[in-house]
Amino acid sequence: MKLKFIRYLFVFIVPLIVFLSLFYGDYWSFSAIIFVFAFVPMAELLLPGNKKNMDKNEEEEAKQNKFYDIVLYLLVPVQFFLLVYFLIRIDDQSLAFYEKAGMVTAFGISCGVLGINAAHELGHRNTKYEQLMSKILLMTTLYMHFFIEHNRGHHKRVATDDDPATSRYGENLYTFYIRSVQDSWLSAWNIESERLRKKKFKFWSLRNEMLWYQLIQGILLVIITVIFGFETLLFYLISAIIGFLLLETVNYIEHYGLQRKKINGVYERTMPVHSWNSNHPLGRILLLELSRHSDHHYMASRKYQILRHFDDSPQMPTGYPGMMLIAFFPPLWFRIMHREINKLNNQNEN
Repeated sequence: MKLKFIRYLFVFIVPLIVFLSLFYGDYWSFSAIIFVFAFVPMAELLLPGNKKNMDKNEEEEAKQNKFYDIVLYLLVPVQFFLLVYFLIRIDDQSLAFYEKAGMVTAFGISCGVLGINAAHELGHRNTKYEQLMSKILLMTTLYMHFFIEHNRGHHKRVATDDDPATSRYGENLYTFYIRSVQDSWLSAWNIESERLRKKKFKFWSLRNEMLWYQLIQGILLVIITVIFGFETLLFYLISAIIGFLLLETVNYIEHYGLQRKKINGVYERTMPVHSWNSNHPLGRILLLELSRHSDHHYMASRKYQILRHFDDSPQMPTGYPGMMLIAFFPPLWFRIMHREINKLNNQNEN
């Protein structure tokens, strides 16, 4: 098997480091957050991005190669193993508070990288079993409504003011958190209600997926409380929140300040210019090519291994983990990204 195929085994580095953070405890419990937000951003400052795309034969071979699917599917049991192991470890009363704090951040990263990012890829697949895997992964971070809102809302409304998950020019990350988390959840209810109305089903029925999602997530919380108690439940809730806030941070950086034009009352088609792209190698592998986001929105059905670079897509100054870190500091974010947007606007004018 060629090296370019097996490089995606490195996607298991994050869950491995999360496991080691939970296993060793002490100050090692912060290993996962240090790896994601210190080591990877520094490495990507030194490693050049790769703009190379597959040719047609390579792309067809990659589409048919089951290795890529197996890697993706394996992330599901890995996430559930980490969930159970996290609950057992965090329930240990002999652990110091700082150890538990480190473990909470570690599993929170697992929720973001596996519980949502892997679920994102699976959620765009057409088969029922892959979509089911997506939903149960999202359950681990209490964000099952993402399956509805992302696929039937965000992809339709991206880069417009109608989209809760598109950040606006001048909007800071923390204001975006409030708007996106709240409005995305409400949007999922509206989308599902409209689907039921068109099919002439009642809102209060077994066909309402949003009702099922709330029930399933509620049952998960009850099970955790009964087995481990309220303190462990609280630590789990914080990890889940970290997980979906990592998703929202990614949402924030992916389309910041980019807008689709409205022509005769209708938005233009989503094009590569409407998403920020990154070809930095570590982020691409660890996030299943999520950073080649321009092609994902241009053609959402393309599997992660065949996503392409476009020369006209706006490029981030560094990789996704580094840009997420910058976003936590709004003045720095505005200074860097407004400069990039001005460059982009000048290029378009010329």
